[in-house]
Amino acid sequence: MRLPKPIQNAIDWLRFDVASRVDRRVLLAGGGALLVVLIVVLALINPFGGGNGGGTKEVTIAVATDNAQQAPVGVLGFPLVATRNTTRISGPDPVDDAAAAALATHPPAPEAAKLEAVSLVPDDGWQAGIAASVLAGPPMRFPVLISQHGAVPDASTQALAQLDPQGGGASGDVQVYAAGGASVPSGLKSQEVPGDSPAEIANSIDQLRQRVTRQEPEHIVLASSDQEGYAMPAASWAARSGDPVLFTGRNQVPAATMAALRRHAAATVYVLGPESVISKDAVKQVGRVSASVQRVGATGAVQNALLFARFSDGTFGWNINDPGHGLELANTDRPLDAAAASSLASSGKWGPLLLTDTTDALPPELRSFLLDIKPGYETDPTRAVYNHIWIMGDATAIGGQVQAEIDELAELAPIGAGGGAGNQGTANGGIAQPGGPEGEPNPTTSTTPSGKKK
Repeated sequence: MRLPKPIQNAIDWLRFDVASRVDRRVLLAGGGALLVVLIVVLALINPFGGGNGGGTKEVTIAVATDNAQQAPVGVLGFPLVATRNTTRISGPDPVDDAAAAALATHPPAPEAAKLEAVSLVPDDGWQAGIAASVLAGPPMRFPVLISQHGAVPDASTQALAQLDPQGGGASGDVQVYAAGGASVPSGLKSQEVPGDSPAEIANSIDQLRQRVTRQEPEHIVLASSDQEGYAMPAASWAARSGDPVLFTGRNQVPAATMAALRRHAAATVYVLGPESVISKDAVKQVGRVSASVQRVGATGAVQNALLFARFSDGTFGWNINDPGHGLELANTDRPLDAAAASSLASSGKWGPLLLTDTTDALPPELRSFLLDIKPGYETDPTRAVYNHIWIMGDATAIGGQVQAEIDELAELAPIGAGGGAGNQGTANGGIAQPGGPEGEPNPTTSTTPSGKKK
């Protein structure tokens, strides 16, 4: 059978596979270099014309970078790669996720500004990754990649080769900023970000941020150095805003963090997490050197991320209380996915990082939030606003059924009898303002420098 010329030309340079049964695999870019993966399953007797052929046929079309490898994605390709309203960064670990996200957000467009530098953090240093996320947003846009101690993963090496940081600008001739002892590939001009503890590394990253941008921060996010799930949402906001992330223990604020707070005494400090994560005593210590301290915290990492996504205080906070936004979703078991997603949060459809603490079920609070901001239209769907969610990690992090449910919750819906979208029905888009459950105190509190509540 002679195929139409456009199809034949495509097959000449794309992988073509005809099988009697569906192969549960799809090409993914090796080294985290995934750009686009398209799977077309044609369950037709003869997908290209007339005739009486037999058996189910499959055509696999993949567009990817070099060094592609096979990875499991499920019975059908699309539901675990991309759906109508979701895109998956399908790495087996945060190393691959970070490489893929960096390439997705820094495509080699002919007129695009050259990338100056990247940040490298160790695979055992999620705190360094979250702190370095402040460099991933404008004006620097240094994506976060993940390395190791004594070796550089192939995914990061290949991503660095394709990103090709040039140095220059405010970074001088530095191409790679390495934190926490992360190894750097040979041949690149690198600079070590000093510090042994999370607080010291975050303090050094803030000093680097200030040197490169020559700007004082208006706000600071104070996050837990011990409980990663509560700290993860800080990464996306840091990239979005340029506000640095500093770290504290539950009851004691480290000296390096106090030094940074003194350096930015006029900045408002937002404590991310409830008192069980960062205590009143720690907040009082901060209040002695900072002009204003405010807590944004809810019990549970999933709930805390949702509260932070909803929160707004002047120029601080995402204020996601209506439809028409980008979002990222990561599993709390993979905290470095927060750093990997930071470039996604500050480009394309900007938006906060949401969390799940399970693989195969959507937390009810997260489902409620997505339903609340579900987009709708009355007469013309082409004039509506849309939600888009990046899914961080493969199906071992966030399952395919969960992705399908998220896609349905993000899908544009007609507004009317029996079809009202979730964002309709209240003056605030159908979603409550930040606070506790009905009848409970608001978990967001503000304190004076003395530590007393306002």
